[in-house]
Amino acid sequence: MGGQYLSNAGTFLIETLFGLYILFVMLRFLLQIVRADMFDNQISQALIKITNPALKPFRKIIPGIGGIDWASVILMIVLKITEIVLKGLLPGDTIPAVPGLFILAIAELLALVIGVFLFCIFLQIIISWINPGAYNPIVGLIHQLTEPLMRPARRIIKPVSGLDLSPMLVIIVLYLLLQAVLILQNPNFYLSY
Repeated sequence: MGGQYLSNAGTFLIETLFGLYILFVMLRFLLQIVRADMFDNQISQALIKITNPALKPFRKIIPGIGGIDWASVILMIVLKITEIVLKGLLPGDTIPAVPGLFILAIAELLALVIGVFLFCIFLQIIISWINPGAYNPIVGLIHQLTEPLMRPARRIIKPVSGLDLSPMLVIIVLYLLLQAVLILQNPNFYLSY
């Protein structure tokens, strides 16, 4: 019973510490992709300060190509693989083979991206109900982050009597993508290699 507790506590600590840092790197990466206001916003400045120590060594080796910060992508993959391996070293868990490890890491990162967008859209909906038109640094970043997804949806679904239903379309599409990614996270999928 004590071994199970230590294993669960170890898993919790590993997932929390790695998960938070991967989330910070992912948010920085996504904000760069959507060309959000990175220099005048306190939140984005905090993300830059938190992630720079790990990103600087990667940027010396891995250049950005095509407007994509590949150093951030590789750092997220390395961190996720490290997290999976460390959890696999705990009693009662296993480490998948190398191809499965890579597939699992990519699948978990894709699930995180989708989760970030879903969370931001839900948050944006709630904010629009409670205090529409309010602005603070977080609301501005959320808007900049979700706008590339919302803009095409608004072209497909026009507002009805002033009610914007386009977030429902985006949520449905993101949820369907999440279900496809969850198939890749199934242990039977990656352990079969």
